[in-house]
Amino acid sequence: MKQKSVSVRWAYLVLGVIALLFAGVIYAWSILKAPLSEAFGWTNAQLALNFTLTMCFFCLGGFVGGLLSKKLGSRWSLILAAALSGLGFVLASRLSGAVWTLYLCYGVLAGLGIGIAYNVIISTVSAWFPDKKGLCSGALMMGFGASALVVGKLASALIDGPGWRTAYLATGIALAAILLVTALVLKRPSPELELPQPQKKAAAGGETFEQIDYPTGKMVRRLSFWLAFLCIVCLSAVGNTVISFAKDLALSVGAAAALATTLVGVLSVCNGLGRIVIGALFDALGRKKTMLLANCLTILAAGVTLAAVLTKSLPLCIAGLCLTGFSYGAGPTISSAFISAFYGTKYFPLNFSVMNFNLMGASFVATAASGLLESTGGYVGPFVLLLALSVVSLVLNLCIKKP
Repeated sequence: MKQKSVSVRWAYLVLGVIALLFAGVIYAWSILKAPLSEAFGWTNAQLALNFTLTMCFFCLGGFVGGLLSKKLGSRWSLILAAALSGLGFVLASRLSGAVWTLYLCYGVLAGLGIGIAYNVIISTVSAWFPDKKGLCSGALMMGFGASALVVGKLASALIDGPGWRTAYLATGIALAAILLVTALVLKRPSPELELPQPQKKAAAGGETFEQIDYPTGKMVRRLSFWLAFLCIVCLSAVGNTVISFAKDLALSVGAAAALATTLVGVLSVCNGLGRIVIGALFDALGRKKTMLLANCLTILAAGVTLAAVLTKSLPLCIAGLCLTGFSYGAGPTISSAFISAFYGTKYFPLNFSVMNFNLMGASFVATAASGLLESTGGYVGPFVLLLALSVVSLVLNLCIKKP
């Protein structure tokens, strides 16, 4: 009976991946925003602001989710997430022309709801896998990262068919439904349940220290946390920035329009694959080696893409986009696995939500890179910046010591 109780964790992992696959639809904004400009005449700057707001409230939602799951449990937290995110998309399907209503519906409500769901699902499922922190985080993050390709394609088909209002409505209903099912099924392991624990050889990654459950207040006073936080900001900034202009980048080196669109999907696939591979490596190699590998991969991605821009080489651009997607997948996976490995599982929901604010930092770098692109009229400046940040990330990583 005990073995059966433990084995249910794999079903919870599958459910979590599916739920995050739907929740990750916020990364399909480049698809969902397309018809709004034509329908209401909103500018690119107005639509870009909506994505910035969405990411900000997504991070805030993660923080709220950490607090709520502690007080209300995962079920009621996910029910609230389903209500907010579903309502956001349903109301967005009824937009009438005032751009602030888009900000409120999509940016605030949907962003907040998805942020809550993201934190609660990851923290709840991760509690079942103390022996496979990296693999669990990677699988969950893969679902979230692949959403732009899978759910985004479905939304695009609806936009081209019945229209964008139907696409938003269907997305809201489907998202709310899957989160409600997850709320009713998913639960944390009971304290009496004996779960498989990490093997001693897992410490062969070069770090051995007594594992302690750090409350959030104590965690944020540790230098190791801030070094990791800034390291992941710089690490994620490369992928976050490239995602924002991947299609235009491909077009600038001579890609046909159809190929440029396909490459955006390839970037998403590599993002998803990177998350699960990096997660598995975290378990096999340990924190130190995995993060060093991620750093080197990010430096390579920025360097190859910069070379593609300088030489106008389409093959190098394709290679750079694949490497960028793969390296971008490392950031979220490492965030989750690092917090669990360094600061324990007892306070994981809130601790993880605080670490997740690195996405806001990466978004600001993307904004700065876009400004640099406009001021210089080319991609060389932005990629020099991204290459420099990827090197800074490596330096910060080398300074991280045991908590």
